[in-house]
Amino acid sequence: MQAKIAVQSGAAGIIVSNHGARQLDYVPATIMALEEVVKAVQGRIPVFLDGGVRRGTDVFKALALGASGVFIGRPIIWSLAADGEAGVKKALQMIRDEFELTMALSGCRSLKEITRNHVMTDWETPRASLPVSRL
Repeated sequence: MQAKIAVQSGAAGIIVSNHGARQLDYVPATIMALEEVVKAVQGRIPVFLDGGVRRGTDVFKALALGASGVFIGRPIIWSLAADGEAGVKKALQMIRDEFELTMALSGCRSLKEITRNHVMTDWETPRASLPVSRL
């Protein structure tokens, strides 16, 4: 896996990104790849998530899945375009407020208290399908 090679090569950290999926259609969301990368590096270097972070709940989920931090692009660019510096400040405050609310509602008083047990990913959810005879 590339993450292990990065560690062995002396990388200071890893950013899990898919470039907004602009380069290749139907690539997995970065959040889906995050946990595998975190497990591969075994805590030796920080792992950051880039892509799909729009809200405070997204930040919380990324941290719960092992990210050291996140990069936020589109919401900031949109806010800048809409209202300049004031828009960026408002967007960042909204994301922070939602993140802090999510922490409180999850019973987390510090970042260290955010754990994998706080999230269930839909790719883990058991799926059932009807037998063809019932369709």
